[in-house]
Amino acid sequence: MKKIISLFVFVIAFGFMHAQENFEVSTLRIGPYKIFMDQKEAEKIAGMPLKITDGEKKNNVKYNGELIGIQVFSGYGGTANPDGITITGLTTTSKKFKTKSGMGIGNTKDELINTYKNYPRFSVNPAYNEQTGKPLKEAGYFSLEDDDAGTQLIFKLTNNIVTEITVYINEGC
Repeated sequence: MKKIISLFVFVIAFGFMHAQENFEVSTLRIGPYKIFMDQKEAEKIAGMPLKITDGEKKNNVKYNGELIGIQVFSGYGGTANPDGITITGLTTTSKKFKTKSGMGIGNTKDELINTYKNYPRFSVNPAYNEQTGKPLKEAGYFSLEDDDAGTQLIFKLTNNIVTEITVYINEGC
């Protein structure tokens, strides 16, 4: 009887832990981290301090064993806290993170187009060689713009396969 009760408790505990996982991607989030999230709140989830970033370097944190790059800037706290220190960008290359539509690392450009063809604002763009300025045939980006949130969900494509997912504040540049 004790073995059955122990097994039951283990199954319940494991199920509860599994239910806590959040591998969702949207125009506002990657996993538990959200664009505009306060630095202190993000640090609680990360279990480590997050440094203000310069746009190039990111804070690399592990979430359930998966890596997420987090950009933290000062001055993006909105009207309530204009000098606030908040998350302004998130990036991952983990296959575990997916949109509600099931899109993520490993999906193809055609799958993205078929899935989001009715999305109000999406675009497919080539990547460019920084030295020559010419488009690269093997690299590009598929972007979903969320005008209401002021953000973008960007799927980086290499040979028409998603290799990286990024969520950023859309500054209109």
